[in-house]
Amino acid sequence: MQKCACILAFLVLLAPAVSAAQEQASAPAPVMAPGSTPAFYPVPELMTGFNLLYQQKFTEARETFNDWRSRNPEEPFGEIALAASYLFEELYRQGVLTSDFFLNEKKFLHGIDGKPNPDQMNRFREALGRARTLARQRQKKNAKDPEALFALTLAAGMESDVDAILEKKQLDGLKRMKEANEYAKQLLVQRPDAADAYVAPGIANYIIGSLNPGYRFALWFGGIHGDKKLGMAEVAKTVENGRYLRPFAKIMLALAARREKQNVLAQKLLRELSEEFPSNDTFAAEYAKAMGLPVPAVMTR
Repeated sequence: MQKCACILAFLVLLAPAVSAAQEQASAPAPVMAPGSTPAFYPVPELMTGFNLLYQQKFTEARETFNDWRSRNPEEPFGEIALAASYLFEELYRQGVLTSDFFLNEKKFLHGIDGKPNPDQMNRFREALGRARTLARQRQKKNAKDPEALFALTLAAGMESDVDAILEKKQLDGLKRMKEANEYAKQLLVQRPDAADAYVAPGIANYIIGSLNPGYRFALWFGGIHGDKKLGMAEVAKTVENGRYLRPFAKIMLALAARREKQNVLAQKLLRELSEEFPSNDTFAAEYAKAMGLPVPAVMTR
């Protein structure tokens, strides 16, 4: 019963972002000239840093992010990128971005076994604090500043992941998820071209659509209509047009495809990831599992 209540509470908090994504699904992307907005236009140095993250070269990625943010001290995205480096490293270390975690209902609903690295988490939260300060400074000039909204969305979303998955503080995770969804709703109204922002509502739609008919029937009266097919299509938007989070969306879509027995899609995405990031043991292992092959030896040492 407690488990059911937690799931329902989580899904209710996800509703705003799902609704925003559905409303914007067919909206044309505005044509804008590139400017100093790293959240919406690919900055080569930041792209390099995120590629290093997906190669599991976390120290090198942080050096890249630190160099960029030292030259762009007013940009909150530099701090967001730094925080992401700590989060991604811990997610990889804990095996969260794998089918073993994603397809295991107990782990998927209740979080990791054990505890995360406390030093990593402290540095993560310090970076988020600086990102929020910079974002709110931008909002003093423009309350709807898209760069600030994107940073605040990612900050709350990442912190929710840490709270719920890594530290297993479910109530704190729910509060941060609600905060993330409120910022995401504002952002997507203004910037439906912010393809990286569709990952979270897409996953939410997929989760709601994955519930058994009894749960979905109860949620229907609250105006929450999850759809697995739509959720995967939204995540696919980031796969197709995302910038920094494109590989992350790809692994999430691949794991959802495995769950839905869409083996051809899963194999395609995982093959692409393993080819693009050959040094990433996780991608190589997941591709092997999807193909029914032995896991690479480097993963079994």
